[in-house]
Parts: sequence; structure tokens; C-alpha cells
Amino acid sequence: ADFDAKKKRKVAEIYQALNSDPINVATLRRMAISEGGLLTDEIRCKVWPKLLSVNTDDLPPLPARKELREDNKDYQQVLLDVRRSLRRFPPGMPDDQREGLQEELIDIILHVLQRNPQLHYYQGYHDIVVTFLLVVGDRLATALVEKLSTHHLRDFMDSTMDNTKHILNYLMPIIDQVNPEVHDFMQSAEVGTIFALSWLITWFGHVLSDFRHVVRLYDFFLACHPLMPIYFAAVIVLHREQEVLDCECDMASVHHLLSQIPQDLPYESLISKAGDLFVQFPPSELAKEAAQAAQAERTAASTFKDFELASVQQRPDTVLRQRFRERLRGEERLQGEERTKSILTKPRTNRFVKLAVMGLTVALGAAALAMVKSALEWAPKFQLQIFP
Repeated sequence: ADFDAKKKRKVAEIYQALNSDPINVATLRRMAISEGGLLTDEIRCKVWPKLLSVNTDDLPPLPARKELREDNKDYQQVLLDVRRSLRRFPPGMPDDQREGLQEELIDIILHVLQRNPQLHYYQGYHDIVVTFLLVVGDRLATALVEKLSTHHLRDFMDSTMDNTKHILNYLMPIIDQVNPEVHDFMQSAEVGTIFALSWLITWFGHVLSDFRHVVRLYDFFLACHPLMPIYFAAVIVLHREQEVLDCECDMASVHHLLSQIPQDLPYESLISKAGDLFVQFPPSELAKEAAQAAQAERTAASTFKDFELASVQQRPDTVLRQRFRERLRGEERLQGEERTKSILTKPRTNRFVKLAVMGLTVALGAAALAMVKSALEWAPKFQLQIFP
């Protein structure tokens, strides 16, 4: 009963904020973040546009389906992804209804891409769009997704993965601030951050099976800074501290553990923790560490050779050890024995391998997700690992 009373109060407060003139967006943000989020889809239809400052009185009409799909360079890829998205629709939904929604989903995506030629489709984008479609319907979803794509999701929609990698580079500095032990363990395991890639670029829509949890997170992310999803990713890792530390300290084991996201997370406490961390360690303060990680990636610039080795399904750490040995041989020739000794002192060695790992995990992720119609036959195998 207490919960119901609280809920009633919250609904009243939301409507009061919506009806005030001008609309009280600050209160709506607070409601979206606070416990339970926006509570119902009916409320979301009214509040989500306000959080994205989208004018709902003036929605553009949807273009004709046939025109949208003719000669559209993304159509085939979008079609494939949407066909694979069965599990994103409510279980028990009649097939014809679901198929109708899938057609609408394709239209929304193509419409946004057509109107914004600077945006590039990426795999996982449809996971975000379907969430909006199911909550607010196709016309409003189109307007909200367009706004989101030119703002919050803009970095994921570049022609390269560079900005996405840059956002992933914030993950380890956040973990380091809160729990250096977990951070150091993950560094020693050389796990990289690719396990969080699909979380980030789908706003967790791809990895959480309960739709209620997905929309609760969307309330939160829409009300916050665009980097909030990476703070939430960090909080999930920190929440699993014990499991991580009990894991074998190697790349494969830690990556496997972390990429399987538990479905029974305590969402409300994680959301408030992510909010707290954002306030304590704002992106501006973490920017330096994130930039150092980026610098490290450039040092370990990945060559096509890495891709070839990866293509024969070698474990990335094998690739790295080989690259490290080659680098040592090169340096030996250049500067003789002294140089080698100094490199082989422990911190230096670890740093080399660590830098190389970052470069490689990111390279593999980028290759698996890049929308290049290339002849890298191994890409599909990698996609399966990133998008289980």
C-alpha cells in the first residue's frame, strides 16, 4: 500500500510538471532518474519528448515505404538485423502484429538515415529503435530517434569506431576510482573493454531480456548526460566485484564472465550508484585517463596482420605475445642488450602487453562491427561473440 501511495504521488507530480507553463523539465528529469523511473508507457509518451526537447505538435509525416527502400544502401543490412530481432518483441505477441512492427522498425531506421546522411548505421542501432517503437509508436519514435541519433548516439554513428572506442576508454578509469583492486585485476587479465561494447551501443537493450528493465534504463539515460551508459556499465562490473576477483585471471575467462550479464541485477540501486559516481567523478575529470588509454591504443596501432592472426581464430593474447616478441627483437637490434633488460623489467613489459591488448580488442571489435562490405570472412564469427 505504501508503494502504491508513493507511486500515486509520483504520477501526480509528473502530471503537475507536464501541465505547468513553461513545462518543468528539471522535475521531469528528476522523476525519470528517481526510483521506478517514469512508471508507465503512457507517461513515457508524454515525458520522453520533453527530455529530448522534441515538439510533438509538429511531427513530420512518414515517407512512403517503397521510396524509402529503393536504392537505400543500408536496406539489406537493416533488414537482416531486424529479422534477427525476434526476442526484442514481447513474448506471445501474434506473428502478424510483430511482423507489422518489424516493417515499421525498418522504415524508422531508413527514414532517420535518409534525412541525416552524416549518420552511419551500426549493428545494434535497431535495438535502441525498437525500444522507442514499442513504447511510443512509429511516428513519435521516428522523431525521438532522430533527435537521439544526432545527440546521445552521435558518436556511435560516425563512419569509424574511433569515438565509440573513446567512450569505452572511460570505463576503466571509473572502475579505478571506485575499486583499484578490480581495476588492476582486469588490467592483469588484459580483458580490455570490448565486453561492454554491445551494452553501450544498444543502451543495454540487446543484453537485458526483461523489457521493463530496458525502459527503466532508457528513462534514466534520456534524463542524463550522454556518457551515463558507460557509468552504468562500470557499476555493473563493480557490482560483480567478487565474481570478477574469483575468476581465472586471463583474458578469455574474464571476458566470458563479464559479457554474460546477470538478469537479476538490483537496477534501482545500480542506477542511483551510477548517478552518484557521475557526480563524484564527472567525465571532465576522467578525460585525462581516457585520453591516455586512447594514446595507448594508437601506440599499439593494429595492423592487418593482427586481423589475419585473429581470423584463424587465435586467442588475442597469443597474437600479442607474438607481437611483443617481435617488438623486443626489433628493439634489441636497435639498441643492444641494455635496452632489452630495461624493457624486461616487469612494469614495462606489462605496459607493452597491456597497450597492445587494448589496441587489439578494439581492433577486433571495430572489425566485427564495421559496416564494411569487405571480404573478411571471419567477421560473422566475431559478431556472434560480441552480440551473443
